Amino acid sequence: MKFKITPCLWFDHQAEEAARWYTGIFKNSKITAISHYSEAGKEIHGKEAGTVLTVAFELDGQSFTALNGGPIFKFNEAVSLQIDCETQEEVDYYWKRLSEGGPTEAQQCGWLKDKFGLSWQVVPTILPELLSHSDTARSQRVFQAMLQMKKLDIRRLKDAFEA
Repeated sequence: MKFKITPCLWFDHQAEEAARWYTGIFKNSKITAISHYSEAGKEIHGKEAGTVLTVAFELDGQSFTALNGGPIFKFNEAVSLQIDCETQEEVDYYWKRLSEGGPTEAQQCGWLKDKFGLSWQVVPTILPELLSHSDTARSQRVFQAMLQMKKLDIRRLKDAFEA
């Protein structure tokens, strides 16, 4: 039996817009299906028949569902999506792209909220190695340096490690 987890992202009415935007940012990504509300259950959901209900999409092979569920729920930092970046160029690319297109919020330690309010962590792959190093003085310097950053800078993290 294959076990698969697909995050479902609740939007007010922007599910298709968000899915198209995200698939335009990440390589090897695509929209795989779009479903629409029908007259069935209209007294409960209140949506016009033909309005987008869900959008199934993949970001670099990871499946997601975007749901137009209405304004009831909002994203918050309790759940974020982490992007592992091998290079500073990747960090810069994802930080720039996810910060485009509307009100966004850069947060501490590599976190940002995109224009839909979804939280992302743009993280260099070397960071866990530096933070978990057996030399606690080095790892603490890296942690302290990270706390001073919004977008993470690999060179500054390595410099803190070597200081």
